[in-house]
Amino acid sequence: MSSEPGLPRYSVGELNQAIGSLLERGFAPRFLLEATVSRPQLKRGHLWLTLVDEQASISGVVWASQLSKLSHEPREGDGVLVVGKLNFWASRASLCVQILDLRPSLSAVLRQFERVRDLLEPEGLLDPSRKRSLPAMPAAIALLTSSPSSALADMLRTAQERWPATQVHVVPIPVQGPVEAQIRQRLAEVIAAAAGLGIEAIVLARGGGSREDLAVFDGEALARDLAICPLPVVTGLGHEDDTTVADLVADYRAATPTAAIVALLPDRVSLSLALTQQRQVLQQLLRHRLQQEQLRLQAHRERLQQLHPLTLLQQLRQQLQHRLDVLQALSPQRLLERGFALVHQEDGRLLRSVAQVQEGERLQLRLADGRIDTVVQQVSPTSHD
Repeated sequence: MSSEPGLPRYSVGELNQAIGSLLERGFAPRFLLEATVSRPQLKRGHLWLTLVDEQASISGVVWASQLSKLSHEPREGDGVLVVGKLNFWASRASLCVQILDLRPSLSAVLRQFERVRDLLEPEGLLDPSRKRSLPAMPAAIALLTSSPSSALADMLRTAQERWPATQVHVVPIPVQGPVEAQIRQRLAEVIAAAAGLGIEAIVLARGGGSREDLAVFDGEALARDLAICPLPVVTGLGHEDDTTVADLVADYRAATPTAAIVALLPDRVSLSLALTQQRQVLQQLLRHRLQQEQLRLQAHRERLQQLHPLTLLQQLRQQLQHRLDVLQALSPQRLLERGFALVHQEDGRLLRSVAQVQEGERLQLRLADGRIDTVVQQVSPTSHD
């Protein structure tokens, strides 16, 4: 074949090296790749797999030195978000994605969430009626979360500010990656020790992160453990908009880790104000009751005074004196003292009319201080003309 003027000439090795150089210069050293895992298999300690979507595929590898550092172990059909870079072997013009890290993609996480939710819901484990009320003033609580973390620091500060009387037992747990078994183990340890430590509630918390980071809290086994937990469970996982299967099973779902502490522990400032108001109300009621009792006792005292024998005797004396005064006022003697006189005939009859007496008849005049004997000289009836 004759050479074409102006066209570069390569050997196979030179061509592959040129392609490799072009990829190194023109492609990002690291990138994110959303794909589905196909045919994962271990070869000589390395994990080889195919990354596919609806239109294309590319090989991927996790070198043995990186495999133990992965936060998620990929399985057939998993949707994943890969942090990777391109590997190009010039000797055979082979292109592969070297996987530095990977995690479940959001779509895969949501499918897992829906699968477990749909599995547990017919069993009644998500029924709101089975949720228990939280203790009003717990003596002690267990706090299962990552330690150290900013979320833990916020929760401890909030607990101290709201209700320092509650003892908080911090139980460190891993919160990302395939760590469901470890979380279940720590949960079982807390339940076993709860009676001896006086623990009355459990908080399961994780701060921040994406929805993919919360995938471990969608596990079926963990959800069943939370459902049969003998203590009330409060969850504070991720952000306000994030909902996991653990949230659905828990007795109370808080929007954030700090909100979980707020829901579980009373506010001493508000409670102190409420107690002060109640004390004032009780004092007012007590004063009112005392006033009523004092009035009642005063009425009884007055009643007893009225029923005292000396009082009754005095009242009887007053009544008798009143009757005597009336009798004396109506007594003929009083009339005589006022200048009136009683006239009796000789036979002692009281003279009431001039028609009863005749001239020459002897009469007796009774005055207030004595008697006068007299003789009638003349009778003059009163004229009614």
